[in-house]
Amino acid sequence: MKIDRQMVEHIAELAKLQLTDQEIDLYAGQLSAILEYAERLQSIDTDAIPPTASVLPLRNVLRPDVVKPSLPRDEALANAADATEDQFRVEAVLDTD
Repeated sequence: MKIDRQMVEHIAELAKLQLTDQEIDLYAGQLSAILEYAERLQSIDTDAIPPTASVLPLRNVLRPDVVKPSLPRDEALANAADATEDQFRVEAVLDTD
């Protein structure tokens, strides 16, 4: 599919973009190339290929759990804006009505 200047101007208007004449010409060519490539992909027979959610093999990417000493409470609260009873104190963020 060929994208012309008028189509690029319409898309730019919908996206509230102000484009120069050079940008309009550039994007018309780039968008046309993208759509032509998509058309080529549509012509490929994929009936024998099963649908998949990912092309990468499934694997666990988490590191193993290792027990380590935790940060002392005093250090954790040292830079807190407000702390009370060895806890962070924050303002309520939910409406109580």
